[in-house]
Amino acid sequence: MKIALVLVIMIGIISLLGTIFVARNVEANYGKSTKRNTINLTAIYAVVLLGSLIALAWYAIAVL
Repeated sequence: MKIALVLVIMIGIISLLGTIFVARNVEANYGKSTKRNTINLTAIYAVVLLGSLIALAWYAIAVL
């Protein structure tokens, strides 16, 4: 269980850093929508993180 939790956290951090890294590379036609896309992806990460924390708390309460 601990290994799975560590892997999920590592994948999440790597995904977030990868998204930020890709968002920094601006193409000519893509430059205008980069900020909007970054905001959308950040919102998605926030929702998924919140949902994951709620699910983890629900699991912890059910098991303990």
